[in-house]
Amino acid sequence: MTRSAFYIGIISGTSIDAVDCALLQFKDDQPQLSATLSYPYSPSLRQSIFEMCANESNSLKVLGTADVEIGRTFAAAALAILEQEKLQPTDITAIGSHGQTVFHHPLQPTPFTTQLGDPNVIAQLTGITTVADFRRMDMAAGGQGAPLAPLFHQQVFKSDQFDRVIVNVGGIANISILARNIPFIGFDTGPGNVLMDYWINETQQLIYDESGKLASSGSINSKLLDRLLDEDYFQRPAPKSTGREMFNGNWLRSKLAHLGESVNVADIQATLLELTAVTVTDAINKSVKPDGVYVCGGGAYNTRLMSRLSELLPYSEVNSTAAIGFAPDWVEAATFAWLAKQRIEEIRIDARLLTGASRPCVLGGLFLP
Repeated sequence: MTRSAFYIGIISGTSIDAVDCALLQFKDDQPQLSATLSYPYSPSLRQSIFEMCANESNSLKVLGTADVEIGRTFAAAALAILEQEKLQPTDITAIGSHGQTVFHHPLQPTPFTTQLGDPNVIAQLTGITTVADFRRMDMAAGGQGAPLAPLFHQQVFKSDQFDRVIVNVGGIANISILARNIPFIGFDTGPGNVLMDYWINETQQLIYDESGKLASSGSINSKLLDRLLDEDYFQRPAPKSTGREMFNGNWLRSKLAHLGESVNVADIQATLLELTAVTVTDAINKSVKPDGVYVCGGGAYNTRLMSRLSELLPYSEVNSTAAIGFAPDWVEAATFAWLAKQRIEEIRIDARLLTGASRPCVLGGLFLP
């Protein structure tokens, strides 16, 4: 194995459940997943991140402190996977760090996005060249800076024989249309796990609804579902991206408050799952009738969600990305290892159809140890 073959991708997504770390080796420019590791946030840092995402008036001290603490956690994750695989920092060409998104406001008069996790800290603590800040160059070129995962989906999952859709169900859900006779496109469809996770934590003190058990015990409330679907974002044309700044506990509580009737806990959970399933499948149906729909992210393990997607897409095979060669847990982390390689090689990324950028850009800043 050559040193130049290895890259590490690190991300903590919208669910804020842990830091995902993927070690990739590239052969003939194709990524191969060599090792993975999930590294926990400390409970205090995780709680701090949730509070930052819910408060648009954070102090500079709060943001600056979290930036360094998240950077230290990402560095620890990278070092842990090196130790696990008995590798040295010199074996790694670069780390691709997505960071932790705390704000994403692509449509305001001065658009911006903020990912914390100081790459200077990561580079210094690991001794490895670090690529980070992938989204802001795209925004400087007029794009929304997201989603970027469809770029990797196209590289790894596109087929010459079949029309495919890749569905990433993290906190937010996004789709990638990989069809043979229509343009490649991808966008955020709306909430993935974020509202389901919020509700089960609020009512059951659980981090997530394992296999969709609580949702399966309830019934879909059609009046509540209509209220939830009454959101301009769902009708907005692509390119589009979203996050916790829109779909969060306050958004859900407002919808419930205006419903005019009480709904039991399990029925709300079932209806939130249906919201994710309907908005994902509606977005697919407006674009293509694919041969296969392949799910990655934590949603791939929600048995009830996967079953509902299958019911709403009867003409497609619905499975996880494991069925086409890539474990669903690690697609996003692998994306940023791949993006780091593109940055090291100074390749311009054409995300115009995904983000609305005016031109292809070299994405990511370079931080040397």
